[in-house]
Amino acid sequence: MKPRRLDLEATQAAEHDRLGIPPLEVSVTHPGPHPFRRDLLLLVGLPLLALVAYGLGHQLLPAGWQPVVDQVAHSLGQEAFWLAVAVGLFAQIIDGALGMAYGITATTFLLTTGVPPAAASASVHMAEIFTTGFSGLSHWRFGNVDKALFKRLLIPGIVGVVVGAFVITSIDGKAIKPWISAYLVIMGLYVLSKAFRTIKKRKEPPKHIAALALTGGFVDSVGGGGWGPVVTTSLIGTGHDPRTTIGSVNAAEFFLSLAGGISFAFLIGFTYWEVIAGLVVGGLFAAPFAAWLCRHLKARTLLILVGVLISVISSFNLWKALA
Repeated sequence: MKPRRLDLEATQAAEHDRLGIPPLEVSVTHPGPHPFRRDLLLLVGLPLLALVAYGLGHQLLPAGWQPVVDQVAHSLGQEAFWLAVAVGLFAQIIDGALGMAYGITATTFLLTTGVPPAAASASVHMAEIFTTGFSGLSHWRFGNVDKALFKRLLIPGIVGVVVGAFVITSIDGKAIKPWISAYLVIMGLYVLSKAFRTIKKRKEPPKHIAALALTGGFVDSVGGGGWGPVVTTSLIGTGHDPRTTIGSVNAAEFFLSLAGGISFAFLIGFTYWEVIAGLVVGGLFAAPFAAWLCRHLKARTLLILVGVLISVISSFNLWKALA
């Protein structure tokens, strides 16, 4: 996830502002002359680096570590890893093009591939530690973080995430999957609804921020996503300054992802690590594709496509869970 800046005057950024969704990324509004150069280097460099690490592991590490290296290499060759790479790539493309919906997109597709709800949410939160950490630091450097708003969001949001992690890990996966799928259907319809209404900015300051952060953190942890769509769009829609809202929410999201990742690690252990690795690797290649989408499709069109896609797939998952 790249730093988002509202001082960029672009047609796409203005459309995002009218719709009340987070702004475009720097690399999307100003992609540069060769947007695929970085991905080409990654596509060639990462496999070579993996081969070198694998070879050095066999040659330099003590004999007791070689089974670990072999297990890692075997896991990265599994179908689950490459499915997660595809999911991470697609989810980060959506997030890069719309400025939100990484979590709900990734969780929707992970549930489709058979990952249990708790493991899907845990994987998304652990993967988001990397993306949200860089995003939050960038916003802090750009001066986009309102310290007062950040503090009001942080503690309730963390409490919501931790409670949500406890709830989702305390209930049988088969029992809670219909509820998670139903939640994702609602979130898909919520994203879809934003395509058909223009946000009217209010002048009065937002209220009930603590309750909003608590709710956003809880549903983000239980449903695997929703912090951005719930908190960011609600604050912008109630008249809060978009620049500091985006920056503060993104900065708080890193600590929420960290708290969620630690909570899930304690509650269910460090499982499905190949899914986490796949989500991270897939996200590395997303920026140029997000740039291409933004140059060819309007934000309203993207909202419709993403909203319909999440709603349809989640409805299918709900039908399977109830069948």
